[in-house]
Amino acid sequence: MNTVMVLLIVVGLPIAFGIGYAAFERWLKHKEAMADVISAKTAEKAAQYAAHTERLEQRVRVLERIVTDRGIDVAEEIEQLRDQSMN
Repeated sequence: MNTVMVLLIVVGLPIAFGIGYAAFERWLKHKEAMADVISAKTAEKAAQYAAHTERLEQRVRVLERIVTDRGIDVAEEIEQLRDQSMN
């Protein structure tokens, strides 16, 4: 009985730890790969948001220029556009 127990500890325990360590390494590599994918997606989204923000800023600049250059005429044009969209 003692021999079986010693054999189990001497042989079985290192095998069990080896298998556990290999599984942990695979899990860790998977987590790293998932983090890379998430990071790439996040960077892509940030670039899209930056491009969208730049387009909006350009439009605002155009609108500001229109308002400052043309003054009160803009208010009349907006009202005309509203009237057209209501019909």
